[in-house]
Amino acid sequence: MKKTVLITGSTDGIGLATARTFLSMGHRVLLHGRSQSKLDSVYSELSEQFGQELLFRYRADLSIAQELRSLVAAVRRDHDSLDVLINNAGVFNIAQTVSADNLDIRFMVNTIAPFILTEQLLELLNRQGRVVNLSSAAQAPFSVSELTQPSGLSDGAVYAKSKLALTMWSGSLGEKYKHSGPMIVAVNPKSFLGSKMVHEAYGMQGSNVQQGADILVEAALSDAFAQAGGLYFDNDIGQFSAPHSAASDSELADELMTTLASLSAQLN
Repeated sequence: MKKTVLITGSTDGIGLATARTFLSMGHRVLLHGRSQSKLDSVYSELSEQFGQELLFRYRADLSIAQELRSLVAAVRRDHDSLDVLINNAGVFNIAQTVSADNLDIRFMVNTIAPFILTEQLLELLNRQGRVVNLSSAAQAPFSVSELTQPSGLSDGAVYAKSKLALTMWSGSLGEKYKHSGPMIVAVNPKSFLGSKMVHEAYGMQGSNVQQGADILVEAALSDAFAQAGGLYFDNDIGQFSAPHSAASDSELADELMTTLASLSAQLN
């Protein structure tokens, strides 16, 4: 059965490899990118290979609330339903860390925007729908106040905090919708894959990004993930696992969900 799949950050790296894989299987892919020229180039290349009827394209800078809202509106306008949302877009090493909305861009793109996208597109996802959130082995404790104000910490420190926050809200929402759907899961696609982010962050080429794409496709389609709502899958060890120990702090999780809901309303 042909699926409709939205993949954020799908103009390079793991996102692009994932888009190619879905297209090769005959599924419809909603490409997303921040750069119009890059998005157009990838759209043209993939259209030539797989046909335009399987492709849609959407440009939005996920660090800017207004563009995030426009992305949601465009997807809702063009599609009555969505089978899979893959929140792949993320940032690590950036020169400007404060957004137009006076939030930390790293938290905005890595944690807040995926939450808002998921929340705003839930009505398009049916009981069998799936949301796959890109987590990381790099996770670190955070305070909820860090989501609402710019941070002076290093890129690596904020990245790890933002990924734990993402993993925690994935767990909370995944549990909430565990029996009604959609299935919401956090996945570490594998450490040090050869993405642009890894190259910029660590100055290394990394391993084949297809390894990450394969686990994302599996999470989106396979029976092995059908009951995975609220869980964390660590592809470094190839199995479901416990995330950072701080993720078990129920008080922090509740505070996080309240803050994310408030931010969603504020940025709407």
